[in-house]
Amino acid sequence: MAPLDRRGLPLSTTSDRAAECYREGVDLLLTAWPGAAEALEEAVAADPDFALAHAARARLHAMCAEPAQARARIAAAAERVARRGIERERSHVEVLSLAINGQPARALERALGHADAWPRDALILSLPLGAFGLLAFSGMTDHDQARVDLCERHARHYDADDWWFLTYRGWSHAENGAVKHGRALAERGFALRRANANGAHALSHAMFEGGAGEEAEALIAEWLPGYDRSGILHGHIAWHAALSALERDEPQRALAIYAEHVQPSVTAGLPINVVSDTVSLLWRMQAYGYKVPAGLWDDAKVYSSKYFTKAGFAFADAHMGLLAAATGDKAAAVARIDALTDLVAAGTLAAGPVVPAICRAVLAFAEEDYAGCVRILEPVAAEVTRIGGSGAQREIIEDTLLVALMRSGEAAKARALLDRRLHRRPSPRDTRWHTLLMA
Repeated sequence: MAPLDRRGLPLSTTSDRAAECYREGVDLLLTAWPGAAEALEEAVAADPDFALAHAARARLHAMCAEPAQARARIAAAAERVARRGIERERSHVEVLSLAINGQPARALERALGHADAWPRDALILSLPLGAFGLLAFSGMTDHDQARVDLCERHARHYDADDWWFLTYRGWSHAENGAVKHGRALAERGFALRRANANGAHALSHAMFEGGAGEEAEALIAEWLPGYDRSGILHGHIAWHAALSALERDEPQRALAIYAEHVQPSVTAGLPINVVSDTVSLLWRMQAYGYKVPAGLWDDAKVYSSKYFTKAGFAFADAHMGLLAAATGDKAAAVARIDALTDLVAAGTLAAGPVVPAICRAVLAFAEEDYAGCVRILEPVAAEVTRIGGSGAQREIIEDTLLVALMRSGEAAKARALLDRRLHRRPSPRDTRWHTLLMA
């Protein structure tokens, strides 16, 4: 009898050792936990022709922003699965190959079809899910709902105690507005496997969306010391705690967390997280009226100069636009806006015109043209979801609009926006602003 993966799917290896290491490696990959690379390399060593072990290693390389290594390993997987693989494994490798080789739309289509045929193939089902998944970066406005729909379509295929599925099902519901239900699911998943950075992350998001920032900060303070600093989500989970402190009007606490865990010199996070976390936290501080210590913007700019230099990745483009505006690099801001405008005209930017609009708006904000910022950003506010990421990450754009409304004298519009935000997610910061506007 062929060995099975963690969820009962057959594996085309005759090596029990390779199968054991593969199961462990995928578990660690799905938890963003250190040790996944070593486990998957052991699987390959035990059976060099085991295609799925090569494919999972390729996926990990891609997650860690190592594209050349990812392409080489998925090519190795494709060569092996063609010689010795079953139908499910051939489809599995094909989906990952499309994603790794820069064909996200086709990868999404194939991943959804694969999930319909083999819903318990968690590694492939994971690709459309999450803040940085194929659905989030598809350019859709309703990707939050699409993730819920995907999870609910396949929920019957997962055991009630499947920690991975509970985590992503919970996160999807919380992001889509069913915060209480989503948090309960995420809490169950996290309780089943606490050595799970994606679990701690999902629960932090659910708490944020429920206005329970202090609970999230307490959770992170208790849990984070047990997560090695080499973990790719270490800095980002700490960013959530800094965000909570900033909402409570504790900028020094936020800066202390930033200095210890988030800034480029101390984090082993993925470039997309490091760029977005540093830029968004510093922008928020500045926009809220706090002083950003000397050197922090320069450090963020030096780090970011190595990444996302080419326009076309909407989530990164928005943050690179924020960085250029905040550091007074108007030439870089204009160059990115022009490149994005060209992509929109060519019909090759999935997220569409909202991306250059965000970059123009934040440039106006940085130049203290608050009325201009409002004029650009207000008409496209409902389209910001197209850039992907999470609600907590995208809120920076709404924060910018809100501050611009207040500073341009649009008090009635600012109050209306705050009313909607407080109804959706109460926060100490918004409560303070609302009180000031009502005075």
